[in-house]
Amino acid sequence: MTKIIAFESSADETSVAVVEDGHIVLSNSVATQINSHQRFGGIVPEVASRHHIEWITRVLDDALKQAQVTPSELDAVAVTYGPGLVGSLLVGLMGAKTFALAHDLPIIPVNHLAGHISAANFNQPIIYPAMALMVSGGHTELVLMKTENKFEVLGETRDDAAGESFDKVGRLLKLPYPAGKTIDEMAHRGKATIKFPTAMAHEDNYDFSFSGLKSAVINYVHHAEQKQETINQDDLATSFQNAVVDALIGRTERALRHYPVKSFVLAGGVAANSQLREALTTLLNDFNDTVFIPVPVAYTGDNAAMIGAAGYWNYKQNIYADLDLNTDPGLDFELLQS
Repeated sequence: MTKIIAFESSADETSVAVVEDGHIVLSNSVATQINSHQRFGGIVPEVASRHHIEWITRVLDDALKQAQVTPSELDAVAVTYGPGLVGSLLVGLMGAKTFALAHDLPIIPVNHLAGHISAANFNQPIIYPAMALMVSGGHTELVLMKTENKFEVLGETRDDAAGESFDKVGRLLKLPYPAGKTIDEMAHRGKATIKFPTAMAHEDNYDFSFSGLKSAVINYVHHAEQKQETINQDDLATSFQNAVVDALIGRTERALRHYPVKSFVLAGGVAANSQLREALTTLLNDFNDTVFIPVPVAYTGDNAAMIGAAGYWNYKQNIYADLDLNTDPGLDFELLQS
């Protein structure tokens, strides 16, 4: 049994977890900063870094206590080194290095994006070849995986990420940050009375675009305000969310028909969206040879457990780093090719 302690601090969640054999979560301590960033409508990097410094040792102690393990029982230290906010990443990286040095443990560098996908193993083992739809506030990508740690980006957003569009529409409607969960709840109450565009629907590729949809929603709201018309926010949320899900499903179906895979993973913060999960469940019913493996909702947001899962992939392949490891805020899937 391999026990890995993992550190995650790429954005506004400070988290440390202990994961066994890449799929058993012994602990997952997370300190969130949502209340500190809500009044700004998004993450303020300097504020995030200060909170990470304040919380890193607390979540470390809590993770060890929850897991009921001592440092001597651990096999390695996994840590997110990118992508993310450089100041935030540095706090987790320094915490991981300090812990590794103090307890003579090897350091495993982990790509945050790979972490999101590997969290599907908390549901059931990923079967290869596999495909993943990675949907979050900063990323929207369709990824083909021939084996563990071999990624090929089939399509990605050309502008806004899907999660980013949720938050921007949320700010427009004066909803609490992050807005994804609230919009999902509103969408279940409303009706699709507005026809918003689905960008690139007829283009022969797997890329996404959400800036046009965002602009269409903004224009609709401003036009209604100028005419002093009352907007049914639930109907607006339903119409907006339908457009996002339609775009994601359309590209996913196109990719699945061109790349037969044994399993399909839904990962990232937007993977918690109930309509998207339902739509993908329906879609995958048409692909009998493909198992749908959504990341459990509890692990769709940023957390260290997913970093422990991805760290286990690297551990098995003897992928380590030394104390010179630095952050890479712009890290992408392409750099994970092996």
